[in-house]
Amino acid sequence: MNWYTSIFELIDMRSFSNLWYWIVLAVVWSSTSHWVMGVPYDLVIRARRVGGQVESDLLDIVRIQTNRMLNIVDMSGTLLLAIVCFVSTGLGTLGFFYGVEFAQAVFLLMFPMTFVTLVNIFHARRLRRQELTLERVAKTLSRCRLYTQIIGMISVLVTALWGMYQNISIGVLG
Repeated sequence: MNWYTSIFELIDMRSFSNLWYWIVLAVVWSSTSHWVMGVPYDLVIRARRVGGQVESDLLDIVRIQTNRMLNIVDMSGTLLLAIVCFVSTGLGTLGFFYGVEFAQAVFLLMFPMTFVTLVNIFHARRLRRQELTLERVAKTLSRCRLYTQIIGMISVLVTALWGMYQNISIGVLG
């Protein structure tokens, strides 16, 4: 048995029937809804409850993350958009036109993240225009987290439905 066969037995390329894919999907959305705009959401809750130094830390990290994110968007946003469009189109074409299940799985993981990124950029621009206070930051991050969770719920539902369809159709045809 060669190494190529061993790797493909360990990593099943039929993604939707693989437990690891579903674990990755859960971890991705859990992490995405916890790290809102690069800020851990538990820091928002702690800053509301405790105040003082924690509040100052929250406002500092939000300012840093907002400036960092918007600097990246302003400096290389067009190039990043082109790359994301290229990769998304390639994965979508490979997955749904040519029927490559691995490309479908990666597409269903990656494509909703573009919407999360757009939500984060929108809220970062909003925060940059305003004076950073605890209430404004907490409200904005909470709203951003809610939108991220809604996108995540829709994404997981669509991915689960598509995965079940793939598993059933391959089970019937295979």
